[in-house]
Amino acid sequence: MKKIKHPFLITTLLFSVFGLAQDTLTISKNDISKKISENNLQVRIAEKNFQSAKADYNQSKAVFLPNINVSHTGISTTNPLMAFGSKLNQEILTASDFNPALLNDPAKTQNFATKFEIQQPLINVDGFYGRQAAKAKMEAFQLQTERTKEYLELEVSKAYMQLQLAYKAVSVLEKANTTGKANLKLVENYFKQGMLQKTDLLNVQVRVSEIANQLQYAKSNVQNASDYLGFLLNEDTQGKIYKPAEALENSIAIEAINTTLSENRKDIQAMTKSSEAYAKMLKSSKMTFLPRLNAFGSYEMYDKNILGTSAKGYVVGAQLSWNVFDGYKSIGKFEKAKAESQKADAEKDQYTKQSQLELNKTNRQLKDAENKVNLSQLAFEQSQEAYRIRQNRFAQGLEKTTDLLQSETQMIQKELEQLQAVFEYNFTKQYLQFLTK
Repeated sequence: MKKIKHPFLITTLLFSVFGLAQDTLTISKNDISKKISENNLQVRIAEKNFQSAKADYNQSKAVFLPNINVSHTGISTTNPLMAFGSKLNQEILTASDFNPALLNDPAKTQNFATKFEIQQPLINVDGFYGRQAAKAKMEAFQLQTERTKEYLELEVSKAYMQLQLAYKAVSVLEKANTTGKANLKLVENYFKQGMLQKTDLLNVQVRVSEIANQLQYAKSNVQNASDYLGFLLNEDTQGKIYKPAEALENSIAIEAINTTLSENRKDIQAMTKSSEAYAKMLKSSKMTFLPRLNAFGSYEMYDKNILGTSAKGYVVGAQLSWNVFDGYKSIGKFEKAKAESQKADAEKDQYTKQSQLELNKTNRQLKDAENKVNLSQLAFEQSQEAYRIRQNRFAQGLEKTTDLLQSETQMIQKELEQLQAVFEYNFTKQYLQFLTK
């Protein structure tokens, strides 16, 4: 007995065999529907966009809520004006402080001031319209988030059907591989008996190799479909592979589907809200030419010691301000807002018309897909019967090997085409439902 001299080679081979083993996770369509809204990254991004727009809307509350500040300031000064004003605020001025010598060259003076300030907007028309614009923008992002979830449901359903189709293709090719090997065994027996030529045997061997190659590609497609489904669900698929709990149906269910474009569709509503937001921004830009009215007030406490409150006072007032001309800045903003509002209206009209075109196109595609399913089903049944006849005739020595191989290839091809046609019909039907949702 020979001893193994290359343990490293054995280890590598074992790793290649066992290291590629994967965990198969069975997953149903209901499972992925529950996970998609919680885990998908695209949904998270859409939700964060909505939260950002909501934060902008909350900022617009400043148009009617007060602005309150509290400060405590301490100074030490020999500046004549500051020193005199500090003593005046502290209410400690005496007749001697009016001595010109002291006024011009005061001693070091300390002053600590605690101040409460409030600013209350009263009439800011541009701010009111700006708040309405922020609200419309927030609602547009909310609708976009909901539409994103609807789209992801469609995309996940498509990915799930692709996984079903990939497994079905593997099943078909495995069956073809078994049939091919059985035919090869039969041809080998005929060849040994001198009933067939070497070329016939080689042709069958080539065909068996082709099926094995196709089967390998089909298994790779299973992994690709599984990886994409894992990406949509935001799950790590390393070392794992998904398997659908439900198999792909070989037939289709014809249903009546609404084919009318609805203005209540979430994305169209979002475009409407976006257009509304730009219209409100245009009005806000117009209102900047009007005056603003704001109230203000403050309560102040002064002392020569920190946090002291020996002297107190308040100020209350209102301000009417009107920016008459700011160097064409406001006019430029208004012109920009007008152009953006008109652009938003045009984009909304364009999007609606494109959606109608897509709906019309998909409606026709559904009818074509239905016709394709019927024809592919008929072609598959005919190819099955043709292969059965040729196989029987071949066993009796009445058919050529090449004819049998051609018939077998055609049958496998027609079965895969029939499965692909079913997939296309089911997805097109779901896409049409998505467009009319």
